[in-house]
Amino acid sequence: MITTVVKRDGRVVGYNEEKIKAAIRKAMLRTELGEDEGLIQRIADRIGNRGSDRMEVEAIQDMVELELMKSTRKEVAQVYIRYRQDRSRARKSKVYAILQQIIDAMNNDITRENANMNADTPAGMMMKFSSETTKAYTDDKLLTPEALGAIRHNYLHIHDKDYYPTKSLTCVQHPLDNILQGGFMAGHGESRPAKRIETASVIACISMETAQNEMHGGQAIPAFDFYLAPFVRKTYIEEVKYVEKMTGEDYSDLYEAAIDDYTVTELDGLTGKERAKQHAINRTAGRVHQAMEAFIHNMNTIHSRGGNQVVFSSINYGTDTSAEGRCVMRELLLSTYKGVGDGATAIFPIQIWKKKRGVNFLPEDRNYDLYQLACKVTARRFFPNFVNLDATFNFHEKWQADDPKRYLYEIATMGCRTRVFENRFGDKTSVGRGNLSFSTVNIVKLAIECMGIETKEDRIEAFFKKLDNVLELTARQLNDRFDFQKTAYAKQMPIVMSQLWNGASNLKPNDTIESVINQGTLGIGFIGLAECLIALTGKHHGESEEAQKLGLRIVGHMRDRANEFSERYQHNYSILATPAEGLSGRFTKNDRKEFGVIPGVTDKDYYTNSNHVPVYYHCSPKHKAMIEAPYHDLTRGGHIFYVEIDGDATHNPEAISNVVDLMDRYNMGYCSVNHNRNRCIHCGYEDAQEGLKTCPRCGSKDIDRLQRITGYLVGTTDRWNSGKLAELKDRVVHK
Repeated sequence: MITTVVKRDGRVVGYNEEKIKAAIRKAMLRTELGEDEGLIQRIADRIGNRGSDRMEVEAIQDMVELELMKSTRKEVAQVYIRYRQDRSRARKSKVYAILQQIIDAMNNDITRENANMNADTPAGMMMKFSSETTKAYTDDKLLTPEALGAIRHNYLHIHDKDYYPTKSLTCVQHPLDNILQGGFMAGHGESRPAKRIETASVIACISMETAQNEMHGGQAIPAFDFYLAPFVRKTYIEEVKYVEKMTGEDYSDLYEAAIDDYTVTELDGLTGKERAKQHAINRTAGRVHQAMEAFIHNMNTIHSRGGNQVVFSSINYGTDTSAEGRCVMRELLLSTYKGVGDGATAIFPIQIWKKKRGVNFLPEDRNYDLYQLACKVTARRFFPNFVNLDATFNFHEKWQADDPKRYLYEIATMGCRTRVFENRFGDKTSVGRGNLSFSTVNIVKLAIECMGIETKEDRIEAFFKKLDNVLELTARQLNDRFDFQKTAYAKQMPIVMSQLWNGASNLKPNDTIESVINQGTLGIGFIGLAECLIALTGKHHGESEEAQKLGLRIVGHMRDRANEFSERYQHNYSILATPAEGLSGRFTKNDRKEFGVIPGVTDKDYYTNSNHVPVYYHCSPKHKAMIEAPYHDLTRGGHIFYVEIDGDATHNPEAISNVVDLMDRYNMGYCSVNHNRNRCIHCGYEDAQEGLKTCPRCGSKDIDRLQRITGYLVGTTDRWNSGKLAELKDRVVHK
């Protein structure tokens, strides 16, 4: 006997036979013979008595169809079946409309949700088809009614919801030494351990490409310089052996000879071992340069995710002071400065310089010359960004300058802002860890709902009550997703769950990943702090000390709640300064539809990213730094500080170092610099002229601006959605 019914959205309700009778009656009334109350009751009785205790709606409707087909009123069965089909189509109509827009290659926010994805290509279309249909499945089958309600009412956004059914994780910092030294299996091919720098650079690419197909977020290498440095020495030894072969001399004592730097020098005047050594150094530096060129080229051309987009990749470096590590960094930076192809700026990997006093930040530091080169490269190519190892919250008590594996205790980040360091369930490190999933709260809507409360104190108190409710819901939703993710088998993520994730090497293919993934993080993000504060106080934090105090109180409260959730659910919860792309416009559009145009709040096509001062607000870099800096300690799931500078930055690396100085002075964790860079769509020509209309190389008038959309670059703004295009138009220079 049926007692409870599981509805399509997952809710469980009591069985009500009147709903069955009403559906049959409606079908009968569409036939010539009309209704038959006796038959209706008999069918309802049989279904109620023969069904199991707990049944899904679809199963009950299947029973109704069978009973009608067995009755003398088969024409009613046909009407009922058509009715079910119509209802099913109606439920899917929104998805079908989206699929049609993808088919028609319409340029809108659906096809431009991710600026790194070309949704117009066949592979891109397939990705979007899959994305939209799996989102619907997630809504119907995997989300609780409260989570689904929060999404539909614009309080919550679940990132990468389309990947939810796959059980995949967001991202990971690759312990590349595992793969370079031990080799790995990728699909049907096997990679042997690397022996020279060229092989090491290729394996680094393959590692990130392979993992990208097992995860839904970015891939990062936390210590690119340290990992590749041993292969510089191996390459040097190979070159010495080549000289031995050519000359017949024994230079084996040069294999481990001290080398201060792999600096290319003319051989004139050199003889014997001194000449052989310098020749090998010159050849090695040349091969490292070619390997770095190949690495950058591959990361901008190798496609993943069904051939649709290049790997969303990041590399961290800057603190290896060995001659070999310095050689890797120098040639990487020089290759980046030169550009790819005909000199175009490389979009990937996102490069991140690890700034550290005593290592590379002060003139007396060993790697200070490379830091200066990094600033020069950033002034032309946007990368590297800079992460601050000296920030108080990035400190690790185990870090020692003479430790050859000190990178294990250095913070590493990703271009999408993902930060992992603190760990309740293992070693405090970035290596071999990543984010599991994250969801973003619309704090602007919570503030708008409180605007009608007259007194400021009551308004703010009401806001915090609403915020607590949504935070509780978000923590539960992330825990639910974790419980779903942990049921994945190690064999479903062959490289991630064998050689990349901490502890995964002990897993067997048919083991679940539950025992190891708790070392990852669950991120609770937020968007629109500026608009939230305007709704609550009338001003944003960049223009009001009162608003700034409230902003810090809000984000601090979120951080405290995340700590509580970590204890309650036994996970690594963290607060993320969300790098919103499509979301920045979607939240705003829905709130404007519900509340109308509110000056300073919903009157633009986007909400300001996370805790940033609004892009349209004129202020100095110093003022922006002073306002945004305190939020970095509170948002340990990820954050960024950026400055817009004016004019041609190519010959002004001091402007870049000035921004890094601000990061150092105000205790910020991660920063980048935006500046003007024109790109000809036809031939790839780039320069920094103001208002360039015609390409001086090919004469094309199809000129676009190379710009950073969140933490990463996009080669053309044609792939930006409407919200981010509106934000780009509003950006002002900080001076």
